[in-house]
Amino acid sequence: MNGNGTAHDGSTDGTDSAARREAEGTDRAMTGDGTTGAVPVAAGEEATWSGAWVERRLGVELRGTRLRETLGLALRRNPRRAHLLVSRVLGKHIPQSPRLVLSTGTGLGARVREVLGADAGRAVVLGYAETATALGHCVADGIGDVPCLHSTRRPAPGVAPAGGFEEEHSHATSHLLLPADPELLAGDGPLVLVDDELSTGRTVRNTIETLHRHRPRRRYVVAALSDLRTPQDAGELDKAAAELGASVEVVALATGRVTLPPGVLARGTALVSGHPEPAPGPAGDPACAHRVRLGWPDALPDGGRHGFTPAHRRRLERALPAMAGRLAAALPEGARRVLVLGTEELMYVPLRLAAALEDLLGDTARVRFSSSTRSPVLPVDDPGYAIRTRLAFPAHDAPPDGPGPRYAYNVAGGGWDAIAVITDTAGDTPALHAPDGLLARLAAHTPRLLLATVPSASPGLPAPLRGPGFSSYAAPEAGWLLQDLSGVTLEAPTEEREEAIQSGGAHYAESLPVEYQPSAAYQRLFHQALETSARRIAEAVATVTETVLAERGPRPVLASLARAGTPVGILMRRWARHAHGLELPHYAVSIVRGRGIDTTALRWLAAHHEPGDVVFVDGWTGKGAITRELAAALEPFPGFDPALAVLADPGGCVTTYGTREDFLIPSACLNSTVSGLISRTVLRADLVGPDDFHGAKFYRELASADLSGHFLDAVTAHFPEVTPRPPDAPAGREPTWEGLRAVREISDAYGIGDANLVKPGVGETTRVLLRRVPWRVLARPGAGAELDHVRLLAEQRGVPVEETDTLPYNCVGLIHPHYTRAATGADGKAVR
Repeated sequence: MNGNGTAHDGSTDGTDSAARREAEGTDRAMTGDGTTGAVPVAAGEEATWSGAWVERRLGVELRGTRLRETLGLALRRNPRRAHLLVSRVLGKHIPQSPRLVLSTGTGLGARVREVLGADAGRAVVLGYAETATALGHCVADGIGDVPCLHSTRRPAPGVAPAGGFEEEHSHATSHLLLPADPELLAGDGPLVLVDDELSTGRTVRNTIETLHRHRPRRRYVVAALSDLRTPQDAGELDKAAAELGASVEVVALATGRVTLPPGVLARGTALVSGHPEPAPGPAGDPACAHRVRLGWPDALPDGGRHGFTPAHRRRLERALPAMAGRLAAALPEGARRVLVLGTEELMYVPLRLAAALEDLLGDTARVRFSSSTRSPVLPVDDPGYAIRTRLAFPAHDAPPDGPGPRYAYNVAGGGWDAIAVITDTAGDTPALHAPDGLLARLAAHTPRLLLATVPSASPGLPAPLRGPGFSSYAAPEAGWLLQDLSGVTLEAPTEEREEAIQSGGAHYAESLPVEYQPSAAYQRLFHQALETSARRIAEAVATVTETVLAERGPRPVLASLARAGTPVGILMRRWARHAHGLELPHYAVSIVRGRGIDTTALRWLAAHHEPGDVVFVDGWTGKGAITRELAAALEPFPGFDPALAVLADPGGCVTTYGTREDFLIPSACLNSTVSGLISRTVLRADLVGPDDFHGAKFYRELASADLSGHFLDAVTAHFPEVTPRPPDAPAGREPTWEGLRAVREISDAYGIGDANLVKPGVGETTRVLLRRVPWRVLARPGAGAELDHVRLLAEQRGVPVEETDTLPYNCVGLIHPHYTRAATGADGKAVR
């Protein structure tokens, strides 16, 4: 055991007896569809080994301890190697009992633990993508409390590779090692390398030599389901180990040899060429897929792509019963045959979910697990062939080497009552939902298709900013998915900005208005407005929060649209704590009209939470521009719900709101001094890269004028005395878009020609007077004190206020159309 290259075949006790009996019994428990590794018996012939077809035609022989009971043979579409060893206990190409797959992997891990002895607790496990990702995890589970990492073919921006290597015979050769914690591979404990098979050992040698150059260690263990090396191959590994001065031991559950006759590669290529490429097969409606929200634990990695620790494993295991329960609840009544399908490298989490579902359902249903793959294999519908059926579809996880195709084997014709696809958020793309995508292919083979996503681990993304370092809000109240541009001069005079925006020379998000500090008289109006409206706001906060909890509970993630939505998101978070004892996660994200939402922020949210739990929050609606912008921006991110929750919806643009009345929300009266001292957001190409958050400034110098906490506390103080209004019936909450129609009519009536220059509602009118070059204000008669602050601001800016009784709002602000400084005075007033 201490010598270089020592092998331990583990053939006597690598899997428990129950698992071994199930594996051995698959030839006898035949279904005739090739979906479980069963080999159907044709009339007049005995049960056939699932490698017999290749063995007869190419003369490939597979001999050794326990090889035929765990492996079949198929033909690759690969110029480097003709045959493919197809494991019947791995859960990759052949759907199998998840309990059997788990017990096989953990049994291998138990053998490794015996070999490691006292070193077992210091080990790190490295699995190979894509086939052995789950197997690597299972080996780590079998060893005990040790961390796991697997190689990946998916780059991660911002994560420095800890190594890379080539898999020479593979159809996709480049592997990356991308641990989030660089120290994961830096220790001197044993490194356990896990693959499904050892054919020549070249990949293992490449890996060890690469890693040893940078992080030498004295001991390596190679763990595989089957060891098929020749004596010459074993000698090469011994030689490499001796040159490195390290110990390399091999542990395998099955050992033997694959004998290849001369010319087998050419004959195999010719044999594959003689079988035409199968037709894609039927497709169903991808829209029929029913989303299941698993309740994934916050910030838990989706697997070992960037490292998976024992603490991560314990968190996963605590959450598994509830997540399996949600899957079970979505199954059709009386479902007997259920397939849980992972996607490419994402195998461990789907496997654990499948095993938990199998435990939950017991004998009432037969649960099987497998995964999609990028490996191109020839399907042959023959009892002696391992790959009976194939589904082909374009890749849906934006791989660096192109869009596909990808495959799911032995799934078609399986008689599945339900298929549950488990993917990560990086793979939940439009391609997954396309008419020729994976969901469409699966929909043709089951009456019930489920889709569940887990957040993709993205360790290279920036971290949220929090107070007091960024914003005057307390750290738990808001995480800003923004970058701090406080050191950059971004402010420009209002008139210069307006001219540049209207001339098309600049976008409004490329600069900031000079932070307007209102007069003492205006400040008094703010306090008066807050005093009179705080209870009204509290009731609206309670109503919209309860609506969100009822529709999107039990633990939604609040994502406020910075910055007007941020105080509302904090108040909703406070109500959830007050009324239900919930601590809801809350973040602020940037959305820019005409440019869309911050996609890096979306990736961050998807990496830390289930996208289906994210609720986007804003302060109020006007004509629905941001509502429509949000819906369009989220189309490439199908896991997110584009529904917007707002405090007030006077424009009739959303279905989730606290009120549809147009009234003064005091947070609209001020700028940063009621929004945590944060500016509006900035999006400029020279400041914001493709993997950066949008930017904003923290006006620390305005701390003495900050009313952010005062506003929140004044509203929160009314929580004990308010009762949420029952939400309107669903039919009564449908958007009316009344505001948009009014805006278009006003634009035509005043000859403006650009609806973006018409800002409806008290909040939008206030912002026009504070940030833009206002032209005039339209007010509804009888609005009274609701508009005192608007009239004061209009007087200060020299803007006329016209009363009209045809408005669906209390007021509308009009930005000066066709603005140029030559046509106005220095103060922005029109020259008449």
